[in-house]
Amino acid sequence: MIIVNFKNYKIGSDVIDLIKKIEIYYNKAIVAVPSLEIKEAVGSTRLEVYAQHVDYHEKGKGTGKVIPEDLITAGVKGSILNHSEHKLKFDEIKQTVKRCNEMNFKLVICASNLTEVKKIAKLRPYAIAFEDPKLISTGNSITEYKSVDVKKFVGLLDGTDIIPLCGAGITKGEDVAAALVLGCRGILVSSAVANSQNPEGFLKEIGGLI
Repeated sequence: MIIVNFKNYKIGSDVIDLIKKIEIYYNKAIVAVPSLEIKEAVGSTRLEVYAQHVDYHEKGKGTGKVIPEDLITAGVKGSILNHSEHKLKFDEIKQTVKRCNEMNFKLVICASNLTEVKKIAKLRPYAIAFEDPKLISTGNSITEYKSVDVKKFVGLLDGTDIIPLCGAGITKGEDVAAALVLGCRGILVSSAVANSQNPEGFLKEIGGLI
């Protein structure tokens, strides 16, 4: 599982242009795009489209909230949650997982440390992405600089059906290969694709691995 988090590196027509490149070079990726580009993204690609955030609120009151029903209606298959750039309180995570699990809406919950992983795993989300915030966008891969913790993370999910992903600093094919060797079933990546002058290079590399 390769999830490309566009963050706000790309907006407007640039989002669709990048999606087209991803389709060409790695057509099994999942793309998490900015909210205003979600509907157009869904209509322009066969790739699974995820949101970058979702709220637990229901239809009705809740100004400014992004609710699961609206995303599902738009054709979105899942969402990232609790990214280090959009941290939530644990009670908010708990309520959101409950809502989304009831609706079969996939959640990939980010965790910054092993303590957080243990708490989140009890909620039984679709996937957990282990990311060290200090390594994000540094080019220093979590698979090299936190390999022991990545192994421990995977071990914490043994015996569950939660998909283990890792991210932070992943910029080349060998980082992806290392993630798989450590037991992860995929990666969450952003700047190596969404903020790169040559996203094709990275996509070609992982296409040769997976």
